[in-house]
Amino acid sequence: MKPALPGIFVTSALAFGAVASFCAATQPAPENASPIYGVTIPEGYRDWKFIAPAQEAPPLDELRSVLGNDIAVDAYKKGTLPFPDGSILVKLAYKRSQSTEFAPATVPGAATTVQVMVKDSKKYPDSHGWGFGRFVNGKPVDIAQHETCLSCHVSNVEDHDYVFTRYAP
Repeated sequence: MKPALPGIFVTSALAFGAVASFCAATQPAPENASPIYGVTIPEGYRDWKFIAPAQEAPPLDELRSVLGNDIAVDAYKKGTLPFPDGSILVKLAYKRSQSTEFAPATVPGAATTVQVMVKDSKKYPDSHGWGFGRFVNGKPVDIAQHETCLSCHVSNVEDHDYVFTRYAP
């Protein structure tokens, strides 16, 4: 004869797990999370490795620098596509400014945006595994601007796992 207690314990544990999963899924996104994707600015990203620079022509007229976490950097170095889950890219954008010390030089001026891409194929299946965030002064921008993130990446860089930036030699 088998005791009934193990079955009760398993049933209770499964019920508890379902409740815990439901509660986690219904937690509101942090106030500083991007609309649609819930992406936030990663802690410590300023210490991440440099991937590549970029210069945006007018009207934006920006200098940009892309940084990556260790997972993204490793994928770039190995030529791994698609990028593995856990890859995070952060683009820092600044207005171009004329150097006051050296006239021919352009230097970063005022910060314009911090843009974040997070690869999580389970969390973002409808956007090819990527979640997007765009932030001004540490605050997420409106939904319309986030909707353009995915459409631009899909229409231009599908063959590079929806990532524009290439690893700079």
